[in-house]
Parts: sequence; structure tokens; C-alpha cells
Amino acid sequence: MLDVLYEDEEIIVVKKPVGMEAQSASSFEPDMVSEIKKHIHNLCPEKGEPYVGVIHRLDKPVGGVMVYAKTKRAAAALSDQIRAGTMRKMYMAVVCGRTVDNVENFVDYLLRDGKKNVSKIVEKGITGGKRAELRYRVVDKREEPEPLSLVEIELFTGRHHQIRVQFAGHGLPLWGDSRYNPACSSGETRRPGGKRRSVALAACRLAFVHPVSKETMEFSVEPEGPGFEIFQKNG
Repeated sequence: MLDVLYEDEEIIVVKKPVGMEAQSASSFEPDMVSEIKKHIHNLCPEKGEPYVGVIHRLDKPVGGVMVYAKTKRAAAALSDQIRAGTMRKMYMAVVCGRTVDNVENFVDYLLRDGKKNVSKIVEKGITGGKRAELRYRVVDKREEPEPLSLVEIELFTGRHHQIRVQFAGHGLPLWGDSRYNPACSSGETRRPGGKRRSVALAACRLAFVHPVSKETMEFSVEPEGPGFEIFQKNG
């Protein structure tokens, strides 16, 4: 069932579950766009095929707050905020290893390999490399049985797998990330039954200006999943 945090005639703010595609998927599995269209159609079946504009994305194994446009004018206005860097996106993550500083900025250049669906850090000036920037703050730490840190992240650019790639590249890979960190969490990258474990990364807070009313809006959710439960149990 779709978890709607806010909805009006122009936008809908939802909580994306872990394991669901943020945009239309080519498979027969449910995706967020299809679920939102179904939700809107059920509310107003007489209006026909609903418009759903994808403004930003979350990786399939990542859950959290997302905003979608219900009109083209809302999509254009929200996309302008993305380009201008005025839409604030905050994340929580569990990273493996010892952080050097409690607050730090990462600025790197990322190159995407579309065929393998991965990205990597490259030198500035490499053809296709795009600037990626984020800031993190350590919220909590744990040393045993392995060093882990709970961090809050503000994302300033929206590159492919950005958070996962940058933290892995700086020696702090995300807990449970079998793509960029197969050795994390005692090497256990799969749960019983062979299913991949979710990455300990969640989009926890989203702030933007409403595309029509111009009201500042902010939404937040609590991070969920095995990696985050480690700190909740210790709290």
C-alpha cells in the first residue's frame, strides 16, 4: 500500500519502500510511478491516465522520502530547484570503518559505467567524470564487534550511486552494500534464503518550495532496516 505523506493537486510526497524502483520499471515488479498512478486513478477515475513526473531518484535498495509532480508545471518548478541546488536532501547511513572527523565534506568526480550499472571515482578532467559533493556528520559510533558509524548526510549533487560510491572510495563503505562493499558486516552480503540485504541508507528528510503556493515544505521519516537497528538497540 502506498505510504502518502502529503498530497494536493500539484504534488504527492511519499515514502518509497526498500526494494522498489523509484521510476517506471521494465520488469513486472511494482514500481513507484505505477503505484502512484494507480493511487491517483482510484481517487479520480474519471480523469483518465494520471500524469506523474519523476523529480529525483533513489536506488532500488534505498527507501525514504520522495516528491513526485502531478502536473507538468509542478515538474518544471521542482526540477528547477534540483538544478539550482535549493531542494535539500538529507540521508542517514551506517558506514563501516572509523571516521577521521565527526564532520567532513567529500568532493570527488564520478564516472558512470552504464553497461555494468556502477560508478567509480576518477581524476578531475577525465572525460565523462562529473563533480559530486556531500557533507556528513557522525551521529553515533560503535566499535564492537566491528567499527561502525551512524552518519547524517546532506547531498549537494545527485550522481549515480553517489553516496555509496563516495563513502566506499574514502574507505567507509556502507553497511550491507553488496555492490560496493562485499566484505562489510563480516562478509555477509546475503540474508537467509539468498536474498540480498538492503543497504543501510535512507532518505530521511526532504525540503523544497511548493511549486505553486511557494510555501517551504519539509518532510522526514525514520530510517529502517537491519543496519539502523544496530544503533536503535544500543540507544
